[in-house]
Amino acid sequence: MKKLLLLATVISTMSITLNAQNCNAVFFNQDGTRFHVVLNGILQNINYETNVKVTDLKFEGSYKVTINFEDATQASITKSIYMMDNNTEYSFEVMKNKKGVYVLRPLGMVAIAQAPTTPSQSVVVYSTTPPPTIVSAPAATTNVNITETTTTTTTSGTTGNQENVSMGINMGGVGMNVNVNINDGGMNTGTNVQSTTSQTVTTTTVTSTSTGSYNDGMTTNPVYEAIPVDAPSGCYQAIPVSDFNAGKSSVEKQSFADTKLKVAKTFTKNNCLSVTQIKEVIGLFSFEDGKLEYAKFAYDYCVDKKNYYQVGDAFTFSGSVDELNEFLESK
Repeated sequence: MKKLLLLATVISTMSITLNAQNCNAVFFNQDGTRFHVVLNGILQNINYETNVKVTDLKFEGSYKVTINFEDATQASITKSIYMMDNNTEYSFEVMKNKKGVYVLRPLGMVAIAQAPTTPSQSVVVYSTTPPPTIVSAPAATTNVNITETTTTTTTSGTTGNQENVSMGINMGGVGMNVNVNINDGGMNTGTNVQSTTSQTVTTTTVTSTSTGSYNDGMTTNPVYEAIPVDAPSGCYQAIPVSDFNAGKSSVEKQSFADTKLKVAKTFTKNNCLSVTQIKEVIGLFSFEDGKLEYAKFAYDYCVDKKNYYQVGDAFTFSGSVDELNEFLESK
């Protein structure tokens, strides 16, 4: 009996593990502007949509998102997103900021089992290969070449004009040559018709080339990887774990909020931190205003600014998240 229970537990655990490795990402717009979603350089939805759900994204995968609008006057959006929790659906809103420019803003996350359904939503499974490209056949062309030659002949005292007309016609790969001899003396009229048919087979190769580098979505983005950025402080690599833990400990030992903030700023100013490390320092503050002030200060010393939106997870109130997002949009 114990063996049966153990076997059932193992099977149940394996089932949960196998079914808890994927995530969804929802991209939507509320003002009716339609768009394409491109993940890691691959188009996901063939038609322009206002609400797109991409399923089967790998847990702990980093994805480069590009939003291309149907309205060509709108600039595309490019941003990196990161799947932090398995079996989770992440929502991102395509919206205009205060400057009237479209941005991609993280809205929330919910367990896939509890995710709401939207009738007008386009649901696609994440694809790593581009959709088929439809190439239209070239229109048939018609070329008509006409050559006319007039000669004068004399036969038994009778003078007449003879016209030789040569016509070449090419229609959609089918060629025809017509030669017409006309004697206006009423004696001879000859018509020679030559018809030729040819077939041309054209092979069209469409090549897509993208430049740049990004995570393929299948591997985990290291927390302390070296990422070149254009930070004023020249940060290119996060501080080693041992040094970070020492600095974090110094901040944690401070009893007063003002002193803790000063020590945190000094520590950060002399080092370079990742988004994960910055979130850990924010967690040392008890009050929301201290968290927000430090988050704004630490931005210039972050090595992976593309993921800085994740810092909002360290706040307690949504108002602080909104203020941080406004700060990031001003950068």
